Amino acid sequence: MRAALKLLANVKPGRFLEANNPTGLTGLFTHPSPRSTLLALYSEALDRLETLPEHSVYRQSTEAITRHRLSIVDSVKPEGYEGWIKASREKIEAHPEVFQHLASTDVNKSMPGDVIAFPTDFLPETDEREVEWDGERTEDDNASLPTPDPNKPSLGAGSGNVSWEPEPPLEATQIAYLETQIGGGLIEEVIEVAQGELKLINIMSESQVWEDLEEKPTPGQWEYFSRDQHTLPTQGPPVDKKS
Repeated sequence: MRAALKLLANVKPGRFLEANNPTGLTGLFTHPSPRSTLLALYSEALDRLETLPEHSVYRQSTEAITRHRLSIVDSVKPEGYEGWIKASREKIEAHPEVFQHLASTDVNKSMPGDVIAFPTDFLPETDEREVEWDGERTEDDNASLPTPDPNKPSLGAGSGNVSWEPEPPLEATQIAYLETQIGGGLIEEVIEVAQGELKLINIMSESQVWEDLEEKPTPGQWEYFSRDQHTLPTQGPPVDKKS
């Protein structure tokens, strides 16, 4: 249970958790959108795992737990979710020029619950005119400005006029239910684990851990680590010398 809920156990809790509030764990703050974040992380993990051989034990075990947790998260939907999905589709159809770069990727990607996830690369960039001015810009400052990447997709002209509503938030009771079903601590801890798993998948893929060892182990090398090979047998009960 979150520290704040423990302190306010006798007070009627709020319906929603306030984003960026302390969770009771040092350095860990309440996530603003845990459901959509986990769905995106788990879907990306499953895509990356497909690049590993099917006989890989790591792939098999990680896919199993990822699919299990994905099904749990997808089963809990916030209030107003169906309306949000409908409005999102209508907005995409009304502004195809804005979302054209997503038409063949994230929007039509097969994800549970028709989840629509947009990466930050596709968000409108900040208008420099809206940034607070802090003095004259020198030639050196102009030279240090980043050069636009021609390969980076953009939203197109006039994209700043199209607003995108985030997915409705989960209620506190729904988040508590997910935490109980997953059994991995707070939902923010579960998100950190999912982020770490993505990095681990890349490391395991680069290391090709499913390949045989370059140097074969010598006979008996692993016998010490076998069950009951490195511990003494259980001591029997004491014998009564008088009897």
